[in-house]
Amino acid sequence: MSTLKRLDIDHLKVSCKQCNLRELCFPHGMNDEDLANLDAVVEQPKPLHKNEFLYRDGDKSRAMYAVRSGCVKTMTESANGEEQIVGFHLAGELLGLDGFGEGHHTCNAVALETSSVCELPLDDLEALCHKVPGLQKQMRRIMGKEVAEDHKMLLLLGKMTSEERLASFLLSLAARMEERHWKETEFNLSMPRQDIANYLGMAVETVSRLFASFQSEKIIEVDRRHITILDMNRLKVMVGERDTDK
Repeated sequence: MSTLKRLDIDHLKVSCKQCNLRELCFPHGMNDEDLANLDAVVEQPKPLHKNEFLYRDGDKSRAMYAVRSGCVKTMTESANGEEQIVGFHLAGELLGLDGFGEGHHTCNAVALETSSVCELPLDDLEALCHKVPGLQKQMRRIMGKEVAEDHKMLLLLGKMTSEERLASFLLSLAARMEERHWKETEFNLSMPRQDIANYLGMAVETVSRLFASFQSEKIIEVDRRHITILDMNRLKVMVGERDTDK
């Protein structure tokens, strides 16, 4: 193996072991030996700029991806060209599973801002799953989480009012911030209002009205894309959750 290749692999080992997102990503629950096997095949392509595609609908599925930084949205397109956003993927989250079934992607993945990803080629992933028990467990966890998220989305679009949808969306973002040990009550939205509206199945005007309403009721504070949650319990009550801390 060349010195350059060895340096690349060593760098990946260090970045994987020390990454503060490892508990959300591929390495979750893996020992040092498993990590070394994983690091040897993980690739880190150049960063994506805003509006650049990670992959497109119809592209051959060749890898699973983990967001290292930034935010990537996934979206499908109907026969008449209408776009439906199906997910926003933050740092530490995985995407690319849509290509597992038929061998090609069934949605587009687009960077909402400058973003970087780790890439795990599927050929290497299959071989590693036989070699690394920790990775097999991870794959089961990933698949289960994907199904659970699909169920949540169906509930969100099918049964919730507009107010409940936005409250649920903000609570989901807050929970994901907390998972990363970031501030759960204060964060920037990577996605514009029109993308939030599309994802939640609402008109942009409705989303803007609800943000204004939540702010006037002192539930949140809005400064362009910067959100501060002032009353987390009010959001939880909207979606039928109880604040166990009270």
